Amino acid sequence: MGRFPSALNWIFTAIFVAASGVAYGRLFFEGSPMYIGATYALFCGMPLLAFERRMLLPSLNRWMHRLPTPVFILSALVVDFALIAIGFAVSGGLLKSLGLITGAWADVMLLQVDVYIYAVVVTAIVIFVGRVRELLGRDVFLSLLTGRYRNPVQEERVFLFIDLVGSTAFAEEHGDLRTQEFLGSIFSALAEPVRRHNGAIDDYIGDAAIITWPLERGVKNARCIRCVFDILADIEANAETWLKSYGRVPRLRAALHGGGIVTAEIGVDHHKIAYFGDTVNTTARLESLCKTLERQVLISADLARRMELPDEIAREDLGDHAVRGRDQTLGVIALHMPRQQARKAISSGQ
Repeated sequence: MGRFPSALNWIFTAIFVAASGVAYGRLFFEGSPMYIGATYALFCGMPLLAFERRMLLPSLNRWMHRLPTPVFILSALVVDFALIAIGFAVSGGLLKSLGLITGAWADVMLLQVDVYIYAVVVTAIVIFVGRVRELLGRDVFLSLLTGRYRNPVQEERVFLFIDLVGSTAFAEEHGDLRTQEFLGSIFSALAEPVRRHNGAIDDYIGDAAIITWPLERGVKNARCIRCVFDILADIEANAETWLKSYGRVPRLRAALHGGGIVTAEIGVDHHKIAYFGDTVNTTARLESLCKTLERQVLISADLARRMELPDEIAREDLGDHAVRGRDQTLGVIALHMPRQQARKAISSGQ
């Protein structure tokens, strides 16, 4: 379920790549069956995209990205040519073996320069769009593309604030560069659970991340809550790796709140989807209460009432609390999994 959007992205990408092959066939081989161009394009383009996404030869990809820029560009051209040439040969050999195309084996299997250039251009376009989408986030990318928030819109959203505990002490001990590596690894660890539960990482502020959902999507099946505990569970499951890499396992605090906001596209040279209203500020204040109340995960009573909590999640009603910048008190509930109760004293001391 959580991987469906990712699979859908690959399906749309494959359709686009196949269509580019059909277009090439129509331009340069008029009258040729559409499946020929589509097959060549898929075998040439998809391995290249898989390599870019580190799904194919990930070790080689990581090694290349550590090279100086001129050497990286040269190595990328070599690898791209090799992958496209292999894909071209495999697709040509397959089509020839099935009797779907005629011609000499060399003609259908040996990559031509014009085909290589065309394949690189199409793949570069797909990669560029994908990178922009990743940079902005899926929801923001689509919103900017469609102009949905060009005029301010009132809507309801869920916000999740996640903050790293002890980042200042870590920076004092290890320095700013090492701290940034640590934060980068933590933020990377958030990505898959957020994607799995159809959320969007809106921003990173210092050692905190802001994640959001449209309200209806976030409360459905308690996605926003499940997302928090999946993040915590993933970090716990990889505790040995964290200890080996950074000498400690990240300890996070999280707060959830939802309600009405105003969403608008702002900026001139740099555009951004921004959220305005008390809901965002209240979520930030609620996250700061985690330290005061010595609880790892807090949710506002208002948001909790809008969904059915998962059976495996225990709730602890902490009553009403004054929140800085808010006239009215806020009902606060602590969430935890039963196994975390036994470790609460240890965790709060980290």
